[in-house]
Amino acid sequence: MDADVIIIGSGAGGGTLARALAPSGLSILILERGDYLPRELANWDAETVFNTHRYHTDEQWLDGAGKSFTPVTGYHVGGNTKFYGAAILRRRLADFSVRRHVDGETPSWPIGYDDLAPYYAQAEDWYFAHGQAGTDPTEPPRAAYPYPPLVHEPRIQGIYTALRAQGLHPFALPLALHRDDTHPARSPCIRCNTCDGFPCRLHAKGDAEVCGVAPALAHANVRLLTGTRVTRLIAGPEQRVVALEADGPDGARRFQARVFVLAAGAVNSAALLLRSRDAAHPSGLANASGQVGRNYMCHLNSACIAIDPRRDNPTVFQKTLAINDFYAHSGDADFPYPLGHIQNLGKVTPEILRAQRPYFPRALCRWAARHSVDWWLTTEDLPDPENRVTLAADQSIQQHYRPNNEAAHRRLCTRWKTVLHRLGFPLVFFQRMDIRAVAHQAGTLRFGADPMQSVFDPDCRSHELDNLYVADASFMPSISAVNPSLTIMANALRVADILHRRLAGAA
Repeated sequence: MDADVIIIGSGAGGGTLARALAPSGLSILILERGDYLPRELANWDAETVFNTHRYHTDEQWLDGAGKSFTPVTGYHVGGNTKFYGAAILRRRLADFSVRRHVDGETPSWPIGYDDLAPYYAQAEDWYFAHGQAGTDPTEPPRAAYPYPPLVHEPRIQGIYTALRAQGLHPFALPLALHRDDTHPARSPCIRCNTCDGFPCRLHAKGDAEVCGVAPALAHANVRLLTGTRVTRLIAGPEQRVVALEADGPDGARRFQARVFVLAAGAVNSAALLLRSRDAAHPSGLANASGQVGRNYMCHLNSACIAIDPRRDNPTVFQKTLAINDFYAHSGDADFPYPLGHIQNLGKVTPEILRAQRPYFPRALCRWAARHSVDWWLTTEDLPDPENRVTLAADQSIQQHYRPNNEAAHRRLCTRWKTVLHRLGFPLVFFQRMDIRAVAHQAGTLRFGADPMQSVFDPDCRSHELDNLYVADASFMPSISAVNPSLTIMANALRVADILHRRLAGAA
């Protein structure tokens, strides 16, 4: 036996789970297909990060038509949290229930907000959550944040005041940053403009390496193997996983454990179960229901650049403001549906614009960045069984995905454009994210009470394989319209408690 628990993946779910289980004395083995992301000058180079994609995979996936694309994702210790914008928001109360949208309904979860609330609080504490309770009218009941909200720079504070004057309710965006505004000279976070979308060279971002894996490895009972890609799970005759196969630095080998936990991300966890098919499981492991890979969700996201040609924006750290006034309802009688969530982007710089749009003249990039305030708009993507992950003939990942709920996202963009015009921004541009943007991937292995409509039970244990669990975003029956990271972390803490109760006394 190689470990009591093997965790496949070290991102928001896997890294958090490892830290939570570490004090138990159970032997924990984390298998990560990537390596530590190198700390180097290029971490903060926009050309390297956004154009040449040095830190992202070069593997090719296929879309539903069979056309290849390169997903914007990477494999590192800490997973995609190494690049996230560090926005960590709790799901709203209504996000756990059936909710009607313009294109259909989201399903109810088998657990509610109260089940996750203590785990949300623990995750916020571990991940340096800064925020202010009670300022977002859609926020569920909660105690104070562990750390105070990050201070807005003057330009953003002015926008906050102007939004309030419009009758809206802007609030401080909850952020996972190791920052102390009261003692900036001693603060690990320096509030730079290379945070959102960049890896943090200072390890000041609350990512899953810094806040999950590193604290876990401080315990002698936790091990991490990097460069180790799990290729298949092996099921035994008693409806249990008996081993897994992986390719690592020393070649292929098998690993055995009492419990196996999937935390490779919604796409790769589903693909792993499909690749693990055998004579007894011809459609893949844990897939008697045919649900493995189905109901893939990834949000409808748009970047927004708002330009006021008359006024400079000298802001360096811009990502501090959010608004949920259109989260639960559009406010329009002719469209009584939710629209979504809005937050600042990290400040767009000439280098970022040039890296992402190399054909833009340099002078235009400098002018636009000088005058812009930048935003990120998110609308809920509804689960659809035909939006799914499958395997192509060569076993590569094929992602069948057609966005839905688009009328709500278009209206969110239109509504926000109107607000920005009133704020004095005559030029407003939007850029929709396409199939390559998989940072918010969720679904594919939904949990639920009905084994014919879900893959895992409410404890995130497989309906079919007694010792197989899930701790990444693939468990989600719906994605809501807020960033999924904190919910992944909170659920991983919940799964850790479930595993600890099950395996107590094994150490």
